[in-house]
Order: sequence, then structure tokens, then C-alpha cells
Amino acid sequence: MYLRYTTRKKDGKVHRYWRLVRSVRVGRRVIQQTVAQLGELDARGRLEARALARHLIGAPEQAGLFDDGQQHLTVPVRLKGVRVERSRQFGDVYLALALWRGTGLAELCEKLLPSGKEAVPWAKMAAVLVAARLCEPSSELHIAEDWFRRTALCDLLQLDADLVNKDRLYRALDLLLEHKAELEAHLSRRCGELFSVDNEVLLYDVTSTYFEGEAAANPLAQRGYSRDHRPDCKQVCIALVVSFDGFPLGYEVFAGNTHDSKTVQTIVDTMEARHGVVGRVWIADRGMASAKNLAWLRQTGRRYIIGAPKAELRTFAAELAEPDGWREIRDGIAVKLARWPDTAETAILCRSADRRRKEQAMHDRFSQRIAAALAKLAGRIERSRKRLDAAKINRQIGRLLKRNQRSAARFHITLQATDCPAGLRLHVERSAAFDEWAAISEGAYVLRTNIEDWSDEQLWRAYIQLTQAEAAFRIHKDQLHVRPIWHQRADRVLAHILVCFLAFVLWKSLEMWQQRAGLGNSPRTVLDELARIQSHDVILPTTTHGEIRLRCIAQPDDAQALLLDRLGIVLPKRMRTDDLDLPLALRA
Repeated sequence: MYLRYTTRKKDGKVHRYWRLVRSVRVGRRVIQQTVAQLGELDARGRLEARALARHLIGAPEQAGLFDDGQQHLTVPVRLKGVRVERSRQFGDVYLALALWRGTGLAELCEKLLPSGKEAVPWAKMAAVLVAARLCEPSSELHIAEDWFRRTALCDLLQLDADLVNKDRLYRALDLLLEHKAELEAHLSRRCGELFSVDNEVLLYDVTSTYFEGEAAANPLAQRGYSRDHRPDCKQVCIALVVSFDGFPLGYEVFAGNTHDSKTVQTIVDTMEARHGVVGRVWIADRGMASAKNLAWLRQTGRRYIIGAPKAELRTFAAELAEPDGWREIRDGIAVKLARWPDTAETAILCRSADRRRKEQAMHDRFSQRIAAALAKLAGRIERSRKRLDAAKINRQIGRLLKRNQRSAARFHITLQATDCPAGLRLHVERSAAFDEWAAISEGAYVLRTNIEDWSDEQLWRAYIQLTQAEAAFRIHKDQLHVRPIWHQRADRVLAHILVCFLAFVLWKSLEMWQQRAGLGNSPRTVLDELARIQSHDVILPTTTHGEIRLRCIAQPDDAQALLLDRLGIVLPKRMRTDDLDLPLALRA
């Protein structure tokens, strides 16, 4: 990575705006991809980032772990024998562990998983599991046999690498799962302390993740609607609740064949039991909008904004066609309030110019496919010199319309009897009603709510925040590898999902930290860049004191130093070695 800047004149002053870029190959070209917009690198931004860093991770560089007591030792060194040993990844795990402690999860796990007669505290094993899932998602076997030995976690946690094995990691999974409720309750409090997150508005969505293997012993593993396009695999459904800013507050796991609407009451009751009831506003997509759920939410006094199925738009055909009453709340977005006919709910009619263009293009594409296929079929019928089976032709038409369902209603297709050799003729008419409805409904959607004291813009913007829940699922799947699930036991599956959830807590904490520091919202870029910072053992053979082993941290390059400065992090220069398995020839 390297720095680029642009200069602009504003109010008679020259402003220099910096950005961090990296070279990325796209096909045959190499382009500069912006990693973070750094602004003017002003002192105020740096102070704010450092204040958050102190609040989040304290000042670990001053801890006893980083004081080896040899700073003032002066000895003559034999240069011929100087060497470097034991290089480890340091920067990414240092940041992951800082986030683990800053979110309070380290302290909470020490309380929930108290030390007993075991050789390794279970709280440390939990830290290993979550840090590995954040930095380099992999199996417990890979963590034990490869990843942990390549990182400086053994130094940072004061944990012998030989003690980290797959059996201990599996046992830590089992113990951590027992405290899921306490972990979620803690996160609800801590996110408000760190980032002033408002958890009165709760965003709720459901996804699925699939299994590799039969998962025969897991009753939750069932075949259902797969968001991963793997209908051939069993799956589980995960219902996730995040705050308005996207900070995760809790989740529940359901059988893979559970419909979204069947999860609503369980999720609402569970989350309110942990986070309280007063003032909650639930926001969910149209998959949860069953009549039973809506009636239950109204009867129990809960407030909500829920997307309505596309078919509900026909209820408001007159309002959609009427040009008056629409208000543009954003470029290309207009909304209009109406009353739901059968209830006291408010309907938020929304119209998006981008969505309209997309739906028009889809209708046109499918219509062209149908028209071309029908023209080909009509020509084949006309050229036929033998009598054709009308039932067989109708089945072909049915398959064609099924493949292009979005525009199927635009065509009225009939087979008419004639005296020609084929015995029939294809007759096609375009539906004027379809075109009229498309003209007023393309790009439109409707929401329903029982909130009376919010403006139309507030209601729409709150619903659009559901993209935060969708983004959380993408991160879980693409960055934290919650899918596919290789575990076969039901409890291990639940524990795997819990570790992914906790890793996402660290991910989101880092993302919100980056945003406040003016570094964009790409935690993976920061983690990958800091992973290049390593720790090394420098061996100094002396003429008077034998060999001295110094565990040193590589100094960051300019780009890394800039990232750390914006985040308000000061890396230590040395670490102690006396409490580890590597001996010192001499203790100073």
C-alpha cells in the first residue's frame, strides 16, 4: 500500500486530501484501489481516534508483558553470531486480542469460564477460537496444527503452543456454548458504552447455511429454501438481530426447513427477555409479514416496520396511479403514506427510479425471450406436414412461461383449430392490463407499520437499514466462513455459529473504529496489512554474558504506521520471554 493525495482550493486555502491505495490486478490491468480516505490527516481526527483506542484497548504497550527488563543493559556483542529466529505473525492477532479485551469479552469469559485444574484456562482457549475465526477462518485442527504456531498469540496469551490441540479447542467450544445468553446480554450493554449505539431499533433477518455431509445425528439439519443455492445439502436457518448501526445483539438457530415467518415470535420474545421491551421497534422484511405475525405484534403492543409482499401493491392501485401526494425524500426515491384498508396500520408506498429501471429491464428481457420462443414455435407449427398433438404443444408453452415467469402474464396464448396439416394455429395476444399495471407498479413497493409518530422519511430510512443485517450475513459467509458447516454434532454446530457471531462482534467493532478514524469500512484490509508485521527473536552472542534473546516487534512501514496512527495504536517494540517455553541463556 502507498499514499496518494489530491489538492483542492477552497475559501482561498489549499487543502490536501490523502488516501491510502493498493495495486490490484483486474484481468490484464493493474488498477489502484482506494483502501481508505484519510482526509486532511488533521490533528482533531487523530485525537478522536486515539481517545477511542484508549477507551477500547487501553494502553497495552505499557503492560508488563512488553517489558523484558533489559532496556538499559549494555554488553559487547559478537556480530558473527547474531541471528534471527522464531518469526511470527504479530499485528493482526495483536489487534484481534485488543478487540477481544476492549469489548469486554475477555473479562466476561474469565468470569463465565473460571480456571480449575485444567492445564490451560478455558477463557484463553475461547480467545484463540475467536481470534482465529477473525484473522484466518479455518478448522480447529488447522488452528492447532498450523495457524496458532505461526502467530504471536502464544506470546500475547502466555500460552505454550504444545498445549493448544484440537481436543482442547473442541472442549472450549462446548463450554462457550453454555453461556450464549450471558454473552449476548453483555454485548448489548458494551456496544452502547463503546460506540453510543442505539439498540432501540432492532433489525431482524434470516439466512441459511449448509452442511457438508449427511449430518444424520443433527435434528436441525433439514433441507429447505437455500439462500446459498445448495438445495442438494441439508442446512440450518440463522435469525440475526442487529442494532440500527449494524452491531450484532443476538441470534437464534432454527431447523433448515423453517419458514421465515415461523421465527418471529421466538426471536422477539427471546431478544426482549435479554435486552428489554420498552421502546423497541422491530424492522423485518416481507418474509415475516404473515397475517398471524402482524396480528400478534399489534395485539401485544409492539411497534414494527415490515415489508409487505409485492401482491399487496394491488390494494393501493389507485394511490399508486394518483400523481399527487408523493414526496421525494432522496434523489430518485419518493414516498407516500396511505391507510391499510382492514387495519389501523400505515402503509408507506415507496417508488425507486433505480428499481423501476431494473424491473423494466427484467420485464423486457423475459418478454423478448417469450416472444422469440413463441415465434419459433409458430413457425414450426406452420411448416409441419402432419397433425400435431395440442396437449404436447400446451406443455411446451407451459414450460416456456415457467422459465420466464416475470413476464408470463403479459401474453395470452391459445391454440386455435384450423384446416392446415398441423390441425391448429398459435394465437398470441399482448395483455393491455399487464402493461397498464406495470406502468404504475414498476419500481414500487409497500411497507406497513403501526408507528404513528414518525415521518414518512424516518419510516423509510429505518426500513432501509435492513441492509445492515444483510451485510452482516455476507460478512459471516464470505469473511468469517460460517459456511459450509463441517461439524456433524448438533451442539458443535451451534458452538461453531456462536464463535462466528463473536468474531463478527470484533469485526464490527473494528469497522466502527475505522469509520471514526476516517479509514473507511474494510476491516479485512486492515487485518491483512497488519498481519505483515511480525515478531522475531533476535539472538545476541555477547563476550561477557553468553547469549541474550530479545523478542522484538518489526517496526511498521510508512503505510502501516499511518494506519496505526489513525487508529491510535502504538505497537510495543519488545516482549518478555522469561515466562515462555523458549529459554534464555542469561537473565538480565
